[in-house]
Amino acid sequence: QVQLVESGGGLVQPGGSLRLSCAASGSIRSINDMGWYRQAPGKQRELVATCTRAGTTNYADSVTGRFTISRDNVKNSVYLQMNSLKPEDTAVYYCNAAILGRDLRYGNYYGQGTQVTVSS
Repeated sequence: QVQLVESGGGLVQPGGSLRLSCAASGSIRSINDMGWYRQAPGKQRELVATCTRAGTTNYADSVTGRFTISRDNVKNSVYLQMNSLKPEDTAVYYCNAAILGRDLRYGNYYGQGTQVTVSS
């Protein structure tokens, strides 16, 4: 069994910063891509950023230049540094990982989500 646990969400004023963290645990052999998605009220879940095991990153246009994704392969963790936050960044943020289990089965996993609210 695999778990992804996020932390670091909260309330921040426009222009502020937050850092999200996500740690994967359980029966893990290796982790390929890791990333972050978000879902605002009344909207579909959307990709925010991804990072390959080798460190290649990809960002949604709406966050490019403001958000930075990074990961620690030893700790099976991924992070999202969010700067210059805007009210439209308000959403539940979900960690995502493509994980090969010790049983040699691949799975695409999501965390439980962490709320980010940008408001004055």
